[in-house]
Amino acid sequence: MLAAMGRPTMEMLYSKADLHLHTTASDGSATVRQLLAHVANSDLQVIAITDHDTLAGALEARRLAKDFGVEVIVGEEVSTREGHLLVLFLEHELPPGRPLVETVAAARAQNALVIAPHPFDFLMHSVGRTRILGPCASSAWADHVDAIETFNAGMWLPQANTQAARFAAARGLPAVGGSDSHHLPTVGRGYTIFPGRTADDLRRAILHGETRAAGERWGILRVAEASMLYLQQSLNGHLATAERG
Repeated sequence: MLAAMGRPTMEMLYSKADLHLHTTASDGSATVRQLLAHVANSDLQVIAITDHDTLAGALEARRLAKDFGVEVIVGEEVSTREGHLLVLFLEHELPPGRPLVETVAAARAQNALVIAPHPFDFLMHSVGRTRILGPCASSAWADHVDAIETFNAGMWLPQANTQAARFAAARGLPAVGGSDSHHLPTVGRGYTIFPGRTADDLRRAILHGETRAAGERWGILRVAEASMLYLQQSLNGHLATAERG
């Protein structure tokens, strides 16, 4: 199915979507309005706002989307016990800290799509690793997702994306891409190519395995900056948990 994507025809157009974006609603540096204005001047047709453990930014973006001519998917990067999940097409926020299978069940109840982001990154809280800087985990999580983020523009090492792409192909899971952007200059650096123009087209393409991931990495300085910020946030979270205990 994907082989036909190389040449768009009059019957079928292909579009770009960035499915992994953060705003000031979580740990991004751009407000929702700033992000939408930036995307309006890009070649992205669809975006998903996926702030950490909140829908506030995504819901605001959907309300404002028509003013900017941008189509917005309401999403959330949910922190499960086993690692992060991107959940798209949500209406109600999913709480963090629950087992992966419970989070997926709650997502299914909303008819949402579940994607494994950066599954093999060694710095992020990824479902493919037991812990930050830890070894690879069981692959049982793959039975619960609709697609795998095989290109994440913020990866420290490109091998993490390569491993994700090989894993997705071996499991027969659709591949998607996202920038994991926390700053405007990196928006659209990772993206998903899909047949059609709309969010509904994108959803259908994911379910039918008709998507392709592409892009270019942020650059070493941006990756280092984001990695240090994430590690600091993780440390602060562990310290806060210890103090409450």
